[in-house]
Amino acid sequence: MQALRQTTLGILIGLLGAALILLIASPPHGKAITLLPTPTPAPILVHVNGQVAHPGLFSLAPGSRVDDALTTAGGVLPDAALDTVNLAQPLFDGQQIHVPKQDEIPQKSETLSTLTSPIDINTATLEQLDQLPGIGPSKAQDIITYRQNNGAFDTIEQIMDVPGIGPVLFEKIKGLIYVTSSN
Repeated sequence: MQALRQTTLGILIGLLGAALILLIASPPHGKAITLLPTPTPAPILVHVNGQVAHPGLFSLAPGSRVDDALTTAGGVLPDAALDTVNLAQPLFDGQQIHVPKQDEIPQKSETLSTLTSPIDINTATLEQLDQLPGIGPSKAQDIITYRQNNGAFDTIEQIMDVPGIGPVLFEKIKGLIYVTSSN
């Protein structure tokens, strides 16, 4: 009886070993996955004018900032009101950057917006949204809350879905806002 058990156990171990060898030695199943390189984003085109050495249209890399555009335009002229330009602002395709002369700067008034360039309502901070005409801290927070609850805006017109922002207010801010594509 003992010999029969040992023989059966030996046969089972032999079969398991053979199965393991077949499993390891078998060719792989399926096809290999070929990874494609990530697409390179297209350059953006911006218009730089005003007090720069070489005003015009410039092609810049995505992720560029206003400072990069001004450098590409040959730098600013001595009478430029550079303190009115946000050098750190990210650029978007089709944007215009105007560098005014010192004597072109309007006197601040409560009715003028402090924005010098449009803002992306999908990424704007409360402080940036607060600078829009007719948008105070409360409406700015409403925009951020709406964005958090409903996702990014697809069009600038969708800002009218935020309670308290209707067609009249939209007309005041539509030239000062934009949305980036999520694609």
